[in-house]
Amino acid sequence: MVDNPLILVTGAAGSVGAVGHRVVKNLRRRDLRVRALVHREDERADALRSTGAQVVVGDLARAEDVVRALENCDRMYFGMGVSSQYLEAALVTAAAARAQGQLRMFVNMSQMTVSQMDVTSTAESTQQREHWLIEQVLDWSGLPVTHIRPTVFMENPMFSLFCFATIAQDDTIRLPFGTGRTSPVAAGDVADAVAAVLADPAPHVGHVYELTGPVSQDMSAMAQEFGSVLGRPVSYIDTPYDQFVDELRRRGLPDHVVDHLSTMARLHAQNRYDRLTHDVEKITGHPATGVRAYVEDNPELFRPAT
Repeated sequence: MVDNPLILVTGAAGSVGAVGHRVVKNLRRRDLRVRALVHREDERADALRSTGAQVVVGDLARAEDVVRALENCDRMYFGMGVSSQYLEAALVTAAAARAQGQLRMFVNMSQMTVSQMDVTSTAESTQQREHWLIEQVLDWSGLPVTHIRPTVFMENPMFSLFCFATIAQDDTIRLPFGTGRTSPVAAGDVADAVAAVLADPAPHVGHVYELTGPVSQDMSAMAQEFGSVLGRPVSYIDTPYDQFVDELRRRGLPDHVVDHLSTMARLHAQNRYDRLTHDVEKITGHPATGVRAYVEDNPELFRPAT
């Protein structure tokens, strides 16, 4: 099994940034065997099969599904989008992995906020508190764990809806971050890091990696950087916090997601996301993706509507 490992990737159909899907593709490019766990059969499952991955359908909150998916696996990646079922799914997965008893690596997708939390923290969202709890459980479990803690994803709805889409619309960024600094990380960089750890687990067991973009800056500076790349002025409008939350609700997002995104915005304004590491390059061998590279890779996101 070690010579030809089978790697389980959960959340493989992808949500924000499609990290799981990117991990599958990266591992298959390395000619590693992959089993991709998806929640339903659809075109995304077909796309995963086209890479040569095995695809199984299951629910991370159902122990029998997770046990079946883990059969004969040597290592696994656990990642799940913002969900009111996250805590149950993570606990079920940890218990199933411990019972399986054969894993050489359990990569856990966490988040940067955890590094600033303890058992009495109350300023964070429900999702963030659950990430903290799951890190504790995995550390107690005896599993060979590596925690991946990204800062905010470049693909997070805060950026896709209130930065990229508004730049395309009227060359503005409309977020309630005040003068808070941030260092968003591209999902592709996070997926590359996860895949590198899964491909060669031994050096990474027990490590915590905190992944950021290449610079931490406030939104006015980020607006200037977008403008420089796009060749047109981009300005930052510090939106009132309540107005931002109302807009999230107007878009029909679930309460759990609204709580998480609004908390992230509040913590940005408190400068909780002013973080900078070089862990992306340390793990992957390539530097983190900055604004220029992200725009060049995704030009369609910033084109004005015709």
